[in-house]
Amino acid sequence: MHFKGLAIALFLALFGAGGSGAAFADAPLNIIGFGDSLMAGYQLESNEGFPARLEAALKERGHDVSITDAGVSGDTTSGGLARLDWSIPDGTDGVILELGANDALRGLPPQQTRENLEAMIVRLQERGIEVLLAGMLAPPNLGADYEAAFNAIYPELAAEYDLLLYPFFLDGVTGVPGMVLSDGMHPNAKGINQMAEGILPIAEQFIERIKAR
Repeated sequence: MHFKGLAIALFLALFGAGGSGAAFADAPLNIIGFGDSLMAGYQLESNEGFPARLEAALKERGHDVSITDAGVSGDTTSGGLARLDWSIPDGTDGVILELGANDALRGLPPQQTRENLEAMIVRLQERGIEVLLAGMLAPPNLGADYEAAFNAIYPELAAEYDLLLYPFFLDGVTGVPGMVLSDGMHPNAKGINQMAEGILPIAEQFIERIKAR
């Protein structure tokens, strides 16, 4: 076969009449876990943190994903907003947005937290990036009014911007013996595994939503 004919045959074998390119594996979905120390895996090894554990759990279920850790310990929603643009590179398919715990611990005004989260959501959606919102609950010692105002932020934003919502990022961990470090706040490796397992069904919905774009 002449070289030209070989080249045509190779092209057809790879792409076929429909141009599917089946011989080339699709690139994995690029998801970023954007948050604070709960995302960053405070005092844990990198392979024990939430992004790594969720990625492993999703891969076990047949999903081709890459989840990058963009968590910064101590970050507030103001800090997250300030670093959002350079922390989320082009080519990102989805962001798991987990911020607000440090706002509540510092007693920052819930309206400020809401405005910062809303600004991040709008920026990401303008870039065509899907958002999974990881909710947080205020500690009860801040009073009923603060608790009510803060806890309403996440479901309200999810409804307004049509986001998937995982209501409480620390569900199954907070207040559960053996799930947290000695500080009584941050999840240990076992706690992280519980968090990844808890969010898994929503994460799978998130992947399907990304693919459906």
